Amino acid sequence: MNIYAGNLSYALTEDDLKQAFAEFGEVINAKIIMDRDTGRSKGFGFVEMGNDEEGEKAIEALDGSPLKGRNLKVNEARPRQ
Repeated sequence: MNIYAGNLSYALTEDDLKQAFAEFGEVINAKIIMDRDTGRSKGFGFVEMGNDEEGEKAIEALDGSPLKGRNLKVNEARPRQ
């Protein structure tokens, strides 16, 4: 399952993001989207979980919860169009 994680603190690392989601199951990949020009985080990223059940648990638990001073916005990622 691919999950969108938004409203991320600019101080958050990909390891921090992976750790937060790993509580709920296997994290295959965690990626924070960076601005090409500045190299700074854009404040959102994506987490790929091992299966849908673990992903649903993570979304339910983490949406609206604080991480490094900001409340996360977490939901299932929509495919690019």
